Amino acid sequence: MPWRVIAYGDEVWHVQPVAELRPNEHAWQLMLSFRASSGRMRDKAFWTPYPIEATSKSALFLQAELIPDAALSNLLAGRS
Repeated sequence: MPWRVIAYGDEVWHVQPVAELRPNEHAWQLMLSFRASSGRMRDKAFWTPYPIEATSKSALFLQAELIPDAALSNLLAGRS
């Protein structure tokens, strides 16, 4: 089940957040997975970092809940 469903243009995208801890780093970075579920982009996917960091995964996901849908749509616009 997707975390968020975003309609952008003629496409519907399923968005999933993931916490990434890079080597030699102490903060978790938010990564977002976008997968198209309709239209001409069906079954296309990409990953992108989102500028949120936290010292714990739970804090990271709490911050992610505050991301507006418009910000996610802007990330999709940047991929076009």
